[in-house]
Amino acid sequence: MPAGPRFYCPVPLAPGITLDLPDGAARHVQVLRLQPGGAITLFGSTSPQFNGGEFAATVTAMGRQSVQVLVAGHDPVEREAARVLHLAIGIPANERMDWLVEKATELGVATIQPLMTERTVVRLDAQRAARKLAHWQSIAVAACEQCGRNRVPVIHPVLPLARWYQLRTSVPPAQESVALVLSLQRQSHDLREWTGTIQGQNAQSVTFLCGPEGGLGRAEETLAIAGGHLPVSLGARVLRSETAALAALTLLA
Repeated sequence: MPAGPRFYCPVPLAPGITLDLPDGAARHVQVLRLQPGGAITLFGSTSPQFNGGEFAATVTAMGRQSVQVLVAGHDPVEREAARVLHLAIGIPANERMDWLVEKATELGVATIQPLMTERTVVRLDAQRAARKLAHWQSIAVAACEQCGRNRVPVIHPVLPLARWYQLRTSVPPAQESVALVLSLQRQSHDLREWTGTIQGQNAQSVTFLCGPEGGLGRAEETLAIAGGHLPVSLGARVLRSETAALAALTLLA
C-alpha cells in the first residue's frame, strides 16, 4: 500500500504536473492538518493515458480553501474482485443502505442498482432520490479511500424493479455473465455449491438480485427467473436483506 492518506481526485492526472485538488479532497487534506511536504496518494484519474491505478503526490502549498500538490509517479495497481460484481437490491429501510454501500464497496462490487420493489418501505420522490444517490456515491468514494480500491463503484439512479427488468432484457447479456436472484424456493441452488460448478467458476460477471425486507414478491421473483435469473439461496436461515447481499458478494468475489 502507498504511503500517506488516499484521496479521490477525478481529474486528469499525470506524473510531474502541479494542480489544485478538487474541493472535496482539499477539505479532507485540511481536516487532517497535512502540511507542505506531506505525502499523499491520489486515485480516480480521468486521463485516458492514466486511467486506473494511483499516483504518489506531495502537498506543495496550503491555502485557506485550496491545496496544491505535485503529482509524482503512477502505479497501475488495481485491487478489484476476481470477477465483475453487480448488485441490484430493493432499498432497505432506515440507514441500512448507507452501511450496505460502504461494505459492498469494500468487498469489490462494480455497480449497485437501488430498486423500488413491491415490499420496499422507503419511498423517494425525484428530488429525494437524487440526494440519496449523491450521498451513496460519496459513501462509496470514502470506502475506496479507506480500503485501497482505485475504481469507485457506480451507484445507478433508483429505478422501479419492472423498469430495471425492461432495461436488462433490451440488451443482450455479455459472454460469461450470469444473473442470480436470492430465493427461498425449494428448487433454489445453494450459492456456496454453485460457485464450485463449472458455470460458477467460469462466470466473469455476476449480477446478484435480492429484495428488501421480506424479499421480492412472488410475481417479481417469478419474472426474474423467467428472465434468466438463476434462483439461489444462502442456507436455511433467513437473513436481513443487507446481510444476505454482503454474504453473497463474499462468496462471489
